[in-house]
Amino acid sequence: MSQIIFNGKLLPASTPVVASNNRGLRYGDGLFETIKFKKNELILLDEHLARLWQGLKLMQFELPRLFTPDYLEAQIHTLLQKNNLKNARVRLNIFRGNGGLYDAENNQPNFTIEAIPLETSTERLNSNGLQCCIYSEARKGKDIFSNLKTNQFLPYLMGALHAKKQKCNDAILLNTEHMICDSTIANVFIITNGIIQTPPLTDGCVAGVMRAFVMDNLKNSHFAIEECSLSVENLLQADEVFLTNSIYNMRWVAGIEDSKYKLSQTQEIFNLLRETNPSVFC
Repeated sequence: MSQIIFNGKLLPASTPVVASNNRGLRYGDGLFETIKFKKNELILLDEHLARLWQGLKLMQFELPRLFTPDYLEAQIHTLLQKNNLKNARVRLNIFRGNGGLYDAENNQPNFTIEAIPLETSTERLNSNGLQCCIYSEARKGKDIFSNLKTNQFLPYLMGALHAKKQKCNDAILLNTEHMICDSTIANVFIITNGIIQTPPLTDGCVAGVMRAFVMDNLKNSHFAIEECSLSVENLLQADEVFLTNSIYNMRWVAGIEDSKYKLSQTQEIFNLLRETNPSVFC
């Protein structure tokens, strides 16, 4: 039987772990990280935990002395070993405990860790490009919490439902100024006239670990890359579009609405990153 970890204890995956007055359940009062485990390695773990710790500070969690990145890493490996997984998608969820809006029992973290077998191959770029749509019914705000992966996921959730209804692979979200933010599960990059562009963090997108990795590793290459605000028109008129996240690395977008996109430079970028960083693009 598959296991999870709740606050340091191994439990059957079907075990209920929160009460009805849990703040994570009531208000989405928490954060999460999704980490790829492949070839006996947690990919970009330090970067995931650095983002998580930044979020815990912003959300005013009070961390016990023994609640450290090393502790969580050990907990993750315990679960992976218990479930006998070689490749997995690890979801680490941290949330506050019980209480109402103004009377939390305490500000210490509760956590769950889940590990799901990962069969998706990311060693090659998808040749069957994604078909995406634009979701404009919910706009993402721009504030100090916008770049975090919080449990307050409503715009992304509704965007995913919209994509499913439209029979698309993913939906592109906008911010409150009608500019491109990110997709429901990834950061967005476009290529126009040979220049790679992605929305800046100030436009409200999640501070993606793979987004940062791609940008850092392309800065010293022959590719020109920049952060800039992108309109829907910029997106639809781009030559190429690709998405990045920690599980799939990069995915090529073949079309958004009525626009169609090429693959050539996206494939070159993927090949370069895989050649120079095989331990990450695995």
